[in-house]
Amino acid sequence: MKTASFLFHALLAMSLACGGRKPETDPSLKPADSFNSPGLVALPGNSPKLRLIKVEPVRLQDVPIDEVTVAGKIEVNPNRVSRVVLPVAGRVVSVFVKLGDRVDSGAPLLALESPDADAAESAYIQAEATVTQARAALVKAQADFDRASDLYQHNAIAKKEVLSTENSLTQAKAAVEQAGAAKEQAARRLEILGLKAGTFGQQVIIRSPISGKVLELSVAPGEYRNDTTAALMTIADLSTVWVSANVPESYIRRVDVGEHVDITLLAYPGETFKGRVRRIADMVDP
Repeated sequence: MKTASFLFHALLAMSLACGGRKPETDPSLKPADSFNSPGLVALPGNSPKLRLIKVEPVRLQDVPIDEVTVAGKIEVNPNRVSRVVLPVAGRVVSVFVKLGDRVDSGAPLLALESPDADAAESAYIQAEATVTQARAALVKAQADFDRASDLYQHNAIAKKEVLSTENSLTQAKAAVEQAGAAKEQAARRLEILGLKAGTFGQQVIIRSPISGKVLELSVAPGEYRNDTTAALMTIADLSTVWVSANVPESYIRRVDVGEHVDITLLAYPGETFKGRVRRIADMVDP
């Protein structure tokens, strides 16, 4: 809201009666003084109008100029809204929240039974076994290389035998690194699903990504969901909200980003909420 300083001065307001008894006049005043002198208003000393006159000192005060008043609606902050989806397909066992509930970040929302959870456990166990085998192969390759090197130093074998065992040792080291990476990937998969390694038949617990209120809920226990892109519920942080206003195109030049605004609501008569302009749309609604 743009403001500028103006001088306020006392204003004299009076109304003239339409009809009735003729008002009394001060005999000392001539008619010419009352009607022919520019800017002069004469009132008799006993006039009740004198009680309506208020005199105040001149003062400086900020008043709004180029003020824009438009209707708006309260909306959730789009940066603080989370639409909860399933990480894997499966059957919903339990739903721990209801519509309108307040939840904290990390709070459980629902429990899911999924064959993908057992598949992730199996992949982790297989990765562990692969790491064990790769390490055993590395130990053997290291022993073969050491033995071949010792024999070569005593001229018992040709150098190509040493080079062959060295190549096998290099491949064994690479296999250990590859198996370790696969194990870490499988462990990360279990971590994302919230599962413990080495246990089959675990339920996948879906937790709230943010703190807020459940605004939408479209899931019930017993349902089987295989669409991992469909939102099951919407959670919004209502600690801060946005007010969306449709400003006419002719008034856009009077609104700037960062400018202070006053917001009044029918639900809170007599109260004014302060805010700032955070964003102005790049397009005009037809």
